[in-house]
Amino acid sequence: MFEVEKMAKTVDEAVLEALKELNISMDEADITVIDEGSKGFLGMFGGKNAVVRVKRKHDPERIAKDFLREVFLAMGVIVKVETTLKEKQLLIDLKGDDMGILIGKRGQTLDSLQYLVNLVVNKGNAPYINISMDTENYRQRRKETLESLAYNLAKKVKITGKKVVLEPMNPYERRIIHSSLQSNKYVTTFSEGEEPFRNVVIAPVGRNTDR
Repeated sequence: MFEVEKMAKTVDEAVLEALKELNISMDEADITVIDEGSKGFLGMFGGKNAVVRVKRKHDPERIAKDFLREVFLAMGVIVKVETTLKEKQLLIDLKGDDMGILIGKRGQTLDSLQYLVNLVVNKGNAPYINISMDTENYRQRRKETLESLAYNLAKKVKITGKKVVLEPMNPYERRIIHSSLQSNKYVTTFSEGEEPFRNVVIAPVGRNTDR
């Protein structure tokens, strides 16, 4: 629950009830007074209750941590979640034993978790936050592996004159291949197929250059 409306005799009482229901402090709340209420004649007749709307402030780090805590609890794994918010980018680093289960085959589990956190954090009308999740420096290690693969396959294509079709990759990994070979004058790269089975093709210069 991120927002509630409360009615009470005074604004302060209504706010306190809302904070209690949301389980947040005053610093974590955005408060809108809808009706300040009134005491009525002689403080007895015709009085109106105050009405307030209290909304939990958008806190990307807290939202991400709360969501991941529930996910890891359901998975039965113990994970320390460290977050760093830099302008409009939220960096999430997962620490714990046997993080391979969170990486998955070719990072698929990690990518799925990142996608889900992105949906949760950016739900509603809050400013968009870019989510980047990693564990055990997997992203950098994967980048280096793909760059090495790209260079080696480019040599093969140059020697044989035949194109090479790589296994399906996500957009981030395809960009690494394209970027690694963009200055190679002997080969060109382009993507083909439909998501999630879209893959990169490395071909001799002169072949299809559509990316």
